[in-house]
Amino acid sequence: MDPIGFDAHDHSHCISDGIAVADAHCRANGLQFTPVRRRVLEILLEAHRALGAYDLLDVLRKEGFGSQPPIAYRALEFLVKNGFVHKIERLNAFVACCHPGERHAPLFMICRECNAVAEAPAEATQGRLGEAAREVGFQIERTVMEAEGLCPKCQPGGAA
Repeated sequence: MDPIGFDAHDHSHCISDGIAVADAHCRANGLQFTPVRRRVLEILLEAHRALGAYDLLDVLRKEGFGSQPPIAYRALEFLVKNGFVHKIERLNAFVACCHPGERHAPLFMICRECNAVAEAPAEATQGRLGEAAREVGFQIERTVMEAEGLCPKCQPGGAA
């Protein structure tokens, strides 16, 4: 899997694929892909960056989905639980998964200037983390790997 997030590309492909994968997963598993859940995923796929729950709630409110925080939080909880969205702990925000439907441990690269987020594959059971866990008999079930720095656009002399 290639990293996704800092390169320019056609977002419509990401949006249609992400919604199709989520829709198929929900149908296959008897889950309800409600209009609010669908719209929250669409918003995140369209933005292609991390958004806070209240940012999402603002859009939902303007579109007539309601204005109470539980609306956004319930949708996000469902989308995270089913692997369509990731929570970026550093930003207390959410980003659409770039590899929905694929089992993976993502690594997030977060630009400290513009808050752009790129997702890349990482294998927590390999490398120093995996080695340290094996040494103490620990079984890794979930990791959140985040790196902070400057994206190509925000680096001195970067693309405008």
